[in-house]
Amino acid sequence: MPDPLTIASGISAAGALVSAWQLRRRAQVAEAEIAHLRAELAAERHAASHDPLTGLPNRRAFFRLAAALLTDAAGQPLIAVVLDLDDFKQVNDRYGHAAGDKVLICVAERLAAFAGDNLVARLGGDEFAGLLAGPTVDRRWIEHATRRLCESLAAPIPLGTRSLRVTASVGLAPVTCPTQLTEALDRADAAMYQAKSVGASRPARQLVGDIPGPVHLVDSA
Repeated sequence: MPDPLTIASGISAAGALVSAWQLRRRAQVAEAEIAHLRAELAAERHAASHDPLTGLPNRRAFFRLAAALLTDAAGQPLIAVVLDLDDFKQVNDRYGHAAGDKVLICVAERLAAFAGDNLVARLGGDEFAGLLAGPTVDRRWIEHATRRLCESLAAPIPLGTRSLRVTASVGLAPVTCPTQLTEALDRADAAMYQAKSVGASRPARQLVGDIPGPVHLVDSA
């Protein structure tokens, strides 16, 4: 007959193995739940600080990140950028909000590509902002950067069987410390509206090109 002590020892060992397996299983489940909660928290933080359409930082995140960049810049001048699309309402009115969303996404991508590792954000609507590092902040460099950015944004945007060309009014202003950020953005905003008013003084622009092919924002006769 089997030894009762041997049987008891075997049962005890089996029980210990089962308990150890259950503990490992519980630990794995707990780790998976913690990882899931961390992923959800990270997603919530990202959603709270980023524009859901373009994926760029939102207004609140822009001011927070810009202040941190200026604090770490140790006096190095940066360039505040504000831009606003011209006649953007016409895109939504004529082609629908889906087309307008596609334009905003494309503009965000081009602005981010132009800025490289620099900070850019969507402030709301068709208004974007950035904080760029440059080799200098003299007027010639700022004018050159403005021209290159406008040219980049004005490239045709694919829109179904046609393409759409939009323009943007851009303003830039140097900023050297966190306390100057709001003032610099105000100056950049004023420069942007000045550029927009210069464009508005020309004959009114309209969207043309109802047949498949390029669609442009052009000066009407």
